[in-house]
Amino acid sequence: MGRFEGRVAIVTGASGGIGAATAEAFAAEGASVVLAARREREGAEVAGRIAAAGGRAVFVCTDVAERDQVERLCGRAVDEFGRIDYGINNAGTEGARAPTAELGLAEWDRVMGVNLHGVFLCMKYQIPRILEGDGDGAIVNVASGNGLIGGVDVPAYIASKHAAVGLTRAAALEYAPKGLRINALCTSSVATPMHSRIFGGDSPEIVSRVADMHPSGTISTPAECAAAILWLCSGAASYVTGAAYVMDGGWLAR
Repeated sequence: MGRFEGRVAIVTGASGGIGAATAEAFAAEGASVVLAARREREGAEVAGRIAAAGGRAVFVCTDVAERDQVERLCGRAVDEFGRIDYGINNAGTEGARAPTAELGLAEWDRVMGVNLHGVFLCMKYQIPRILEGDGDGAIVNVASGNGLIGGVDVPAYIASKHAAVGLTRAAALEYAPKGLRINALCTSSVATPMHSRIFGGDSPEIVSRVADMHPSGTISTPAECAAAILWLCSGAASYVTGAAYVMDGGWLAR
């Protein structure tokens, strides 16, 4: 039996990158997984891979910025599998690059809608369902190392990730007495399509240049992030809540 046999996890942003790796890792360890993303074809493919490997998964096309869709997602998880134990709120967007005074209001709202409002909505509907369980649930909000420091020309992204960390800490304090642990995972460079967009590609030259920015000399993989997320949900992290758990190859330690 895996660590999460009989458990149910919701993973947003599960059509690729960290979300897909996390969904597959949960399923490999026995959990039933509800995958959520806006990209229907890619999300269904991930669910299909899990099923082909003998796991249990359903895909629900979801825009986490829309209240009705998030409520429907959580309801579907309970309808399919009877409970929710873990919420992995990973859906995110980097937004357009522009200095603060030049960023359009529509772009600000779009980034905040996914990166902050989406995290709030997911927790709003996940928390009551998790609390109906046996007191051993957890939520991990995938934030960023940029949620702990400043940055240039990505004001909405920086602000949204700082706010997501603050929201995580506030919720963790509220629900710790009830046995629900809530943490944020703060990564740096991860080999995902978003990373490629931010740095202008994934050629060996670009990857090497970005890796050299980290004391470890590497960038992380979605599988490494998934391993950290599963640890934060596991009994091994039973005393960890309200943390901005940094996983960045030493980037912020400089």
